[in-house]
Amino acid sequence: MPSATAPSTRPRRLPLAGVLRLGRPSDIWFKPALSVIASVAPPNLTLLALGRLDLAMYTMAGSLCALYAHNRPYAARARALAWVVLGMVGGLAVALVAASLTTSAVVLVTLGALLAAVQKALCDATRIGPPGHVVPTFISSAALFAPQTLAQVPGHLALALAAGVWAWLVGMAPGLLRPHGPERRATAQALNAAAAHATVAHATPAHATGEADPRSRAVAAAAVQAAWQTLLATDDTPTRRALERLVVRGEVALAAPDDTDPRRLRAWARELCGTGPVPELDDPQAADELLGLEAELAAPARPLWARLGPLAPIAVRTALGCAFAGYVSLALGVGRPYWALVTAASLYQANLALTWSRGIQRVVGNLLGVLLFAAVAPLAHAGHVFLVLFCLAFNFGAEALMSRNYWLGTVCVTPMALLITEFAHTQQPGRLITERVVDTVVGALVGFLAAVAVTNRRAGDRVEHALTAAERAREHAARLLAEPAPAPADLEAARRGLAAALADLRATADAAAGEWWQCALPQERVVRAERTGHRTLAATVRHPGLHGTTSAEGIRP
Repeated sequence: MPSATAPSTRPRRLPLAGVLRLGRPSDIWFKPALSVIASVAPPNLTLLALGRLDLAMYTMAGSLCALYAHNRPYAARARALAWVVLGMVGGLAVALVAASLTTSAVVLVTLGALLAAVQKALCDATRIGPPGHVVPTFISSAALFAPQTLAQVPGHLALALAAGVWAWLVGMAPGLLRPHGPERRATAQALNAAAAHATVAHATPAHATGEADPRSRAVAAAAVQAAWQTLLATDDTPTRRALERLVVRGEVALAAPDDTDPRRLRAWARELCGTGPVPELDDPQAADELLGLEAELAAPARPLWARLGPLAPIAVRTALGCAFAGYVSLALGVGRPYWALVTAASLYQANLALTWSRGIQRVVGNLLGVLLFAAVAPLAHAGHVFLVLFCLAFNFGAEALMSRNYWLGTVCVTPMALLITEFAHTQQPGRLITERVVDTVVGALVGFLAAVAVTNRRAGDRVEHALTAAERAREHAARLLAEPAPAPADLEAARRGLAAALADLRATADAAAGEWWQCALPQERVVRAERTGHRTLAATVRHPGLHGTTSAEGIRP
C-alpha cells in the first residue's frame, strides 16, 4: 500500500479559468430575495415616516437575518433563525458597547477582527449559510465605528431584536402554504442528480468496468447526502417517510446506475416540485430499506467543540487577515477601516484555492459596484425615499444574482452598503467611492496574504481520517456481503454508512486539494478507495438480502 503522505511539500497552482463564469441560478433564488424585501421594507419605511432613518443600521441588523435557513425544514428553520437573530444581536451588542467605551481605532479594528474570526468559525461549524459569516461581520464591524454612548445601546439593541423577530416571522411564513417545501425540494434535487449520473453512466463505455463518471457521481452523492440531512432534521411524519423512500431510490441509483431508469427518477422529481401529494412507492417491503436510518437517528450529535477544532486554521486566517487589513487601511488614512476588514473576512473559504477565487470575485464585483453607485447617487440624493427604494432594489438584486456567481451579487451589495452609510446624512460620492476602492484592494490583498501565511496542515490529516473511515465502512459492508444470509437491517445500515463515508471522503479530498503548501495528498489511495467503495455499494444493492431494491419502481429488474 502506498504511503498516505509524502515527506516533501509542493505548491499548488491557483485557478484563473472559470472564476468569473456565470452558473445557473439557484432553484429558490427568489425566496431569499423576496424575504429580504419583506423583512427590510417595513422597518425602513417606518423609520422614514418618523424621520429617524439614521436608526436604520440597527434595524438592518435584525432584518438581514431573513437571508438565512431557506434550505432547512421549518421546524429546523425556526431554531436556526432564532440562533441567527440572537447571534446577530449578540455581535451587535459587543460592538456597540465597545464603541461607547473607546474611540481607539486600533482597538476597534482588533476587536472587529476577533469577532469576525468567531463568527466565521461558528457559521462554518453549524453550517448556517449562505450567506454565512459575512453579514454579521459587516453589521458588527460597522457598529464598532458608529458614534455611541452606553445609554443608547439598549434602545439600539431593542430595534435590532424587534426587526429580528419580524425577520423570523418572514422566514417562517411560507410554511403556512407549503409546510414540507424544503424537504420536497431537497429530495427532488437528489433524484435529479442521481438521474443525471445514471444518464452519464449509461453513455460512458468505461462504466462497463465499473468506472462511472466521477464528477457526476460526486455531485449526486452530495445531493443525496444533503437530502438525508434535510430529512433527518424533520419530525417523523408520513410525508417524511415517503420522502425517505424516494431518497433511498436516489441512493440506490447512485450505487447501481446501470440498473436505474433516469426517466422515472425525473418524473418523481417533477411531482415533488409541484403541490400534489408525495409519490408513494408500490413496494410492500420498502420499510426494510429505512432500517439503517434508525441507527443514524439514534446516534448522538457531534458536539460543537469537536466541529470547531478543525476550523482553527481558518479562524486564525480570518483574525490575522482582518486585523492587518484594518491596520493598513488606518495607516493609509481611510476613514472607514471596517470596509477593508469586511473585505478580508469575505474571502476565507474552505481552502486557499477557493479563497483566491473569492478574492478575484470580490474585487471585480466591488469595482463594478462603485460604478453603479456613481450612476445612481444623484437620484438617490434627491430624497430619503429614493435612498430607501434603491437600497431595497439592491437588496433584491444581490440575492437574486448571488447564486449565479459571487461577483455578480457583489455588484449590487456594494452600492447598497454605500447607500446605507448615507442614512444618517448625505456624503460626497467621490470620497465614498475612493475609500471603498482603496479598502477593497487593501482588504483583498492583505487578506489573501494572511491566508498564504497561515497554512492548513490539518487538511492532510482529515483526508487520512476520511480514508480510514471509508475503508473500514467498505470492509464492514464486504463482510456482510460474504455472509450467507445477512440481516436486511444490518446490510442497509452498512450501505448507508458506506455511502456517507464516501461522500465525506470526496468533500474532504476536494477541500485539501485546494490548499497551498502541504504534504502531498494520497491521491492514488483516494481514487482506489472510491472505486472499490462504489463497487461494494453496487454489490449491496444487487444483493437479494436487501429487500425492495431489485424490484422497486425506477430500478430495472
